Amino acid sequence: MAHGHAPSSDTDIPSAEGGVGLAMRRLTEILLSDEMRRWRPLMALALALTVVAKLFTVASPVFFGNAINSISDGAAAAAFGGFALAIGAYAVSRWAGVGLPQARDMFFARVSQDAQRIMAVRTFGHVHSLSLRFHQTKRTGALNRIIDRGARAIDFLIRFLVFNIAPTLVELALAAGVLAIRYHWGFAVVAVATVGAYAAVTFSMTEWRVRLRRVMNDADNEASGQAVDSFVNFETVKAFAAERREAERFDGTMRVYADAAAKTQASLGVLNGAQAIVMNLGLAAMALLAGWFAIQGRLQPGDVAAVVMILMNIYAPLNVLGWAYREIKQSAVDMERMFGVLNLQPDVADREDARPLTVPQGRVAFEGVTFTHDGRSSGVQGVDMEASPGAFIGLAGASGSGKSTLLRLLFRFYDPSSGRIVIDGQDIRDVTQESLRSRLGLVPQEVVLFNDTLRANVAYANPEADDAAIVRALERAQLGEFLRRLPDGLGTRVGERGLKLSGGEKQRVGVARVILRDPAILVLDEATASLDSETEKDVQAALSEASRGRTTIAVAHRLSTIAGADRIYVLDEGALVESGTHAELIGRGGRYAAMWRRQADAGSMVDSQSDTAL
Repeated sequence: MAHGHAPSSDTDIPSAEGGVGLAMRRLTEILLSDEMRRWRPLMALALALTVVAKLFTVASPVFFGNAINSISDGAAAAAFGGFALAIGAYAVSRWAGVGLPQARDMFFARVSQDAQRIMAVRTFGHVHSLSLRFHQTKRTGALNRIIDRGARAIDFLIRFLVFNIAPTLVELALAAGVLAIRYHWGFAVVAVATVGAYAAVTFSMTEWRVRLRRVMNDADNEASGQAVDSFVNFETVKAFAAERREAERFDGTMRVYADAAAKTQASLGVLNGAQAIVMNLGLAAMALLAGWFAIQGRLQPGDVAAVVMILMNIYAPLNVLGWAYREIKQSAVDMERMFGVLNLQPDVADREDARPLTVPQGRVAFEGVTFTHDGRSSGVQGVDMEASPGAFIGLAGASGSGKSTLLRLLFRFYDPSSGRIVIDGQDIRDVTQESLRSRLGLVPQEVVLFNDTLRANVAYANPEADDAAIVRALERAQLGEFLRRLPDGLGTRVGERGLKLSGGEKQRVGVARVILRDPAILVLDEATASLDSETEKDVQAALSEASRGRTTIAVAHRLSTIAGADRIYVLDEGALVESGTHAELIGRGGRYAAMWRRQADAGSMVDSQSDTAL
């Protein structure tokens, strides 16, 4: 089993080591993956077009030089014929040097987009596979930004690393060869020296800019995460009249980002200026050397133009090379956090030989289960309890006594440090998590819905269900009349987290979802604790319908909701202290009886126990 620890915040997500080297390895993995296999012929064609384009680019100045030389040689008619032929060759080579990369880009766009999709989906799926501890501490906005920037960096690396940098180096080698063989080795020295100086300036200054970019990205993550947190909790913001305070807090974060972004932009100007100085000095040196050889009669006028144009042709992709190097380094920074997320391992993982869970009866047993949360001195300690097939089991106890922890252990969001949980004789650590959770149905204390239609939210439990099945589930969840009053019916949008619905309506939608799922084991985690007594009656009726014919385990804040349970287990500070039926526990006068009296004295009991007990 793989174990790992989730970060305490988005800024604690570990960055992958290796920079550009790691980015290249990841990029190679993507391009060679089975998912990209169908694009390999297209990738080979794109690379071939790029190399051929560079050959034409290097040849075009030579053709232009020949055209000028043809004018200075021979008679007018012959000179014009040679000139026209050379200019034609120059025009074709110029067109091929520019047109072939454009053709490559047209059909390669689908390959690039598919690579982005693969990486984004992998990261998205991996995040969902991580354990509950990670999801309890992540910042959603910052995490989404990490995935988005990392996926876009993949596209950039493919385009520039494969189709710009490598071919530019090929072009430099070809140009140096042409200059040395056709004209003079001194021109090749000037070209290589110029490129070397340009690269040295670019690489050294880019390292400085990468550090600035890293600071800017961290500030951007913080601003994005803070904004999402504030928007998600807008009700709390309004309830505490904290709109101005939130704006001021966001302004402080944005000031940090703006300062970092300004420094990053200014550094770009410094780098561009330094690169321009190096390149123009190289062009001047090339022109002076060519002019000197021409004066000596060793070169013709066309040759002077050709050698200068060759270096100018190198200048354009070399300028892109400098920019691309900067962006590649910065893309590697953008990808670091995404790779850091991909490197995280879930605390709870399926065993290699895990098999699907089968639930012929629905018997659940906790056998000596012990578990302690991070940062807490106690969790649950040596808990033994059992739910017989079809039985209704209640869990009672004060807040923090371990009731919800037991449910999370049942769903295998955590693994116990000792003991085991068994369903129909199968240790849940020996079965796949997907099969385990597919046989469990949960109604939490607060049902959170997707910002989608009522149909989509109920059908989330069973995407294959038709409208008739969804309506039947809503009817059984006591929402039939509510559905008939909606103008858009199942197409009604419920809003962010279901905020367009009342608390009772949201809970019953959650019940309908569980009914549609038809789980073997139903889990209720204080499903009515946040409701008023009148609404609780409606929800309890829905829960009673949902629990019919299946094993049910319910955590209760209001003890009246579990008073009719086949067996009630009472927890205190993680330990099981009492068990029995409601009547037996009241008769013993222990902790459960004391809790019952307190709630009765506080007026939290409903008038009739039978109205609410499942």
